[in-house]
Amino acid sequence: MIIKNKLAKVVFGSSFLTAMMVPAIAFAEEAAEAVVREPSVDIAMYAAAGTCLCVAAISTAFAQSKIGSAGAGTLAERPEAGTTLIVLQALPETIILLGFVIAFMMTQ
Repeated sequence: MIIKNKLAKVVFGSSFLTAMMVPAIAFAEEAAEAVVREPSVDIAMYAAAGTCLCVAAISTAFAQSKIGSAGAGTLAERPEAGTTLIVLQALPETIILLGFVIAFMMTQ
């Protein structure tokens, strides 16, 4: 898959890195649960959870904007494709839901 748009590369890259790194950080924190944490660790943990949620939201918005604009053009030409376009519009929502779950796991 070749991504030509520079913004798409940044969004895809940040989404990929977040999806790979954040669960590892969350599980590493879970292993060190017996140790009493300092307030700076809590601040960093909440900042990481917020960053995870923000990147997931931006990725979802970017994907839905592209799908929505293409879907509007498709509906003008082929009205029978409406159900498919609704499904395609709903699929990127899983990105933000997974971001929310990861952020929730990190703050526990």
